[in-house]
Formats: sequence, C-alpha cells, structure tokens
Amino acid sequence: MGERNRFRWAWWLLAYASLVVGIIGIFVPGLPTTVFVIIAAWAAARGSERLERRLLAHPQFGPVIQAWRANGAVPRRAKWAATWTMLGCALILLALMVAVPSHRGWMVALPIGCMAVVGTWLWLRPDPPP
Repeated sequence: MGERNRFRWAWWLLAYASLVVGIIGIFVPGLPTTVFVIIAAWAAARGSERLERRLLAHPQFGPVIQAWRANGAVPRRAKWAATWTMLGCALILLALMVAVPSHRGWMVALPIGCMAVVGTWLWLRPDPPP
C-alpha cells in the first residue's frame, strides 16, 4: 500500500478541518480564510478527490486555489483583505494593551510581529496572470 493511501484518512481529516477553520475565518477577524482553503485543497488532493473537485469548482475559492497551484500567486484583492484584517487586529491588540495595562508588551508584540511577517510574505507573492 502506498504512503498516500495509507494516510488517506489523515489527509481527509486535515482537508476538512482546514476548510472548517477557513470558513470560520470568514466571520472571525484575524483568522485567515485563504490560507486555510489552500491547505484544504492541498490535503484534499491527497485524501478526498470529491472535496478537491468541489473546491476547484467553487466560484470564490477555485480561482484562488488554481492561481496558487499554477504560480504560487495570490490575488491582489486577497492580499488587501488580509492586510486590512491584520491591521485591524493589530489596532485592537494595541488598544487592549492601553486599556489593560497589566498585559505584557510581548503579548502584543508577538502577534503583531507574526502578522507583519505574514503580511510581508503575502505581498512578496506574485499576482496571478490576467
């Protein structure tokens, strides 16, 4: 039995769990959607052909997944959405730090630093070709 078939259940589980987290990210500020949908498609290619087909055919997710697979590209609209969301979350964290002075500085600096790294990486990704 091949490696891919032996762990098909794990790929299936990762695909569906990532999709659920991505869908939750639509409603929860600061939780990304696109990244988890791309992970879901990647895992579905190994564990659920049915889910992979559905994701690729989806009107919003399909083009993003295909652009990622073809060129490692992220649409500019998704970059802006992620950037504005992360900026909003950073402002909320800073406001909480001011409102609750007992918070340690690193508790705010660490997530803002992570968002800065992710944002930089995201903007270094190419745009999909027209």
